[in-house]
Amino acid sequence: MKFVVVGNPGNRRVAMFADAVRTAGLPPAKVLSWREILAGTCAVPTDSVVRVDSPGEDEHVDRLLRGPLAHPYRADGSGAWYEGFTRALRRLGETVEGTPGARLLNDLDDVAVMFDKRRCHEVLTQAGCPVPPTIGDVDGYESLREKMLERRWSKVFVKPAHGSSASGVVALTAVGSRVAATTSVAVTPDGLMNSLRVQTYRDEQAATLIDRLCADPVHVERWFPKASLGGRSIDLRVVVIAGKATHAVVRASSHPITNLHLGGARVDVAELRAVIGAARWREWLDTCEKTAAQFSRTLMVGVDLLPGMGWRRHVVGEVNAFGDLLPRLTGLPDGPAAGMTTYEAQIAACVGKLATAPSDQP
Repeated sequence: MKFVVVGNPGNRRVAMFADAVRTAGLPPAKVLSWREILAGTCAVPTDSVVRVDSPGEDEHVDRLLRGPLAHPYRADGSGAWYEGFTRALRRLGETVEGTPGARLLNDLDDVAVMFDKRRCHEVLTQAGCPVPPTIGDVDGYESLREKMLERRWSKVFVKPAHGSSASGVVALTAVGSRVAATTSVAVTPDGLMNSLRVQTYRDEQAATLIDRLCADPVHVERWFPKASLGGRSIDLRVVVIAGKATHAVVRASSHPITNLHLGGARVDVAELRAVIGAARWREWLDTCEKTAAQFSRTLMVGVDLLPGMGWRRHVVGEVNAFGDLLPRLTGLPDGPAAGMTTYEAQIAACVGKLATAPSDQP
């Protein structure tokens, strides 16, 4: 079996997948760079299995996708990025389709939907997956406040429709004339930039921030009150491979955004399972597997699951096309990928060596 990984050479995602291929005793993975795809010069070997990975963390690629205003830490401009990204996906798809014996591990239409939070939410809603209610057609702060008042909502999450890794995400609270916007976005003279510090803008600054974010398409969800563990709110990233939940990480934070690179901390999954019990844990994994099943032509899907206060409810917050970057994390001990990294498990699934038992034991 010959693997091709589409990514940025030298990137840790590419390196970790290549290491997993090598560990499996397979021929070295060929790296097809995003620069080649965007330049229209890409080619793949015959009879190869093509894995598409993130185009992020490369300044030149970001400029090719976003245009002249690109910046590696930019939080706005996601609309232009998405247009460039989906155009590149179509070009890659044509290349693979025209190559004898080549096939994709990620369905490119699936990837495009996962990178459009509005379309993804619609797919999950139609499938009966639990998701937060949303507000559509928001073009700025005033229209957002009007629609929040109509619904009597005081808290929402505003997300760039095509963002990832919490880029541009704002947790907005509005009570009367008082408004607070918690986000990792830094407002600078050069534009809205991602930072590693979560901060809160208030009142006029918060309104201005929302207006600037709405220059690109946004997805607005009602704020779902998350459960707490050890005094911090939590959510989970669950990786589903070949239809089965294989890996999970619990993320805890003292502020509404739990991403690990923004100060979130990992919590031992076993600690959470001891609190909620086997039946509820299985219910959560079932939801993640049902969510991933809406993208059944794609080998791996990362699902962000939000447990509700009191553990009685849960919703799906995000679906991630490239949600398997979880260094040093091995599979659930009672799951089909025990002892494997996310990358090793995907290769095992490709060669028929991934266990099929669901991870439902206590």
